[in-house]
Amino acid sequence: MPTLLAIDDSPSVRQMIRVTFASAGFNIIEASDGLEGLQKATSNLVDIVVTDLNMPRMNGLAFIRHLRARPSYHGLPIIVLTTESDQAARKEASAAGASAWITKPFSAQGLLDIASGFLK
Repeated sequence: MPTLLAIDDSPSVRQMIRVTFASAGFNIIEASDGLEGLQKATSNLVDIVVTDLNMPRMNGLAFIRHLRARPSYHGLPIIVLTTESDQAARKEASAAGASAWITKPFSAQGLLDIASGFLK
């Protein structure tokens, strides 16, 4: 059973992710910002991450950079789920190591499909 780490400062977005992925057989770990997400990613076995960009304490971009700096996390799929649609932000996230980018509002099934594709 794969484990997904959902990082978003919005409880309702985390709930939507949790419901979507739990019903597909995933274990879910939640974090409310990048700092908490980094702690949970490094203290649990995680197969995939879905992270927001704009969060307090540590944003998603800083989270990605910190996690990618650790050799054992170079291949971990990281999906950015954000309200941002700016191409420069998208390129910056990609350069930091994001695997995919999805703009909110999003299709729960579409997010599940993209995540599942990384785990095959």
